Amino acid sequence: MFTVPQTQDWVPLSVDVSVPSMARVYDYMLGGAHNFAVDREVGGQIEHLMPGLRNAARVNRRFLGRAVRFMMDQGIRQFLDIGSGIPTVANVHEVAQDADPACRIVYVDRDPVAVAHSELMLMSNDRAAVVQADMRDPEAILASPEVRRLLNLDEPVGLLMLLMMHWVPDESDPPALMKVYRDALAPGSYLAMTHVSADHQDDAVSAATDVIKKSRSADQMTMRSYDQVHALFDGYELVEPGLVGCGEWRPDGPGDIADEYGMNMLAYAGVGRKP
Repeated sequence: MFTVPQTQDWVPLSVDVSVPSMARVYDYMLGGAHNFAVDREVGGQIEHLMPGLRNAARVNRRFLGRAVRFMMDQGIRQFLDIGSGIPTVANVHEVAQDADPACRIVYVDRDPVAVAHSELMLMSNDRAAVVQADMRDPEAILASPEVRRLLNLDEPVGLLMLLMMHWVPDESDPPALMKVYRDALAPGSYLAMTHVSADHQDDAVSAATDVIKKSRSADQMTMRSYDQVHALFDGYELVEPGLVGCGEWRPDGPGDIADEYGMNMLAYAGVGRKP
């Protein structure tokens, strides 16, 4: 069994380091240091099947910054980032508070490593907090002390769900789940979402999904088509350019786009406004 080196005193005691977490695999893809050998092994296998996957992770991360800045241009000053993952560069609070220090942010993740590091990062930030919860329990998230303290749900909120909904199986009724979140938001709120799809990478995505299944990870992917992802924006008005490949949503420059292996289209991306 893999043994955690003594230098990794950042590992919460509840974490089983023999089982991969997709939050930590994503951290590995972004070049982060808070992942284990089992995460790197799974990440390496997936990357072998899908060369350029690190670029897809980068493209998704760059979309986050563009989406936050777009929402701020529309007057949004409070954000709920569900499935925020392990902190890396250009987190929501960094992007938002760099433009307006008064912005308020609540992160949500169920991964204990992601939550532990978010807590450390936010210790001196009284306008940002993290909640450890499963996104499939919206009532607990919305009633949490952190959300109640920092967010006013009677005013517009920027809701972010990046690379999250493909971890929600069909039996959990994703459209109904999205409706709960939408109904809790005030008119004028925005939803930003990215969702991996096999529409443009069918064989490679299927093979990668098999790797995740065999890894014993609690995180398992459900592929959805363009129409199925579009349906998750029900009740929102998609802003231009609509639901497109992640790298194609209002790119500002070359760094926002992957230049090979079709990674711009691995995930769909969109931003919608609740009327």
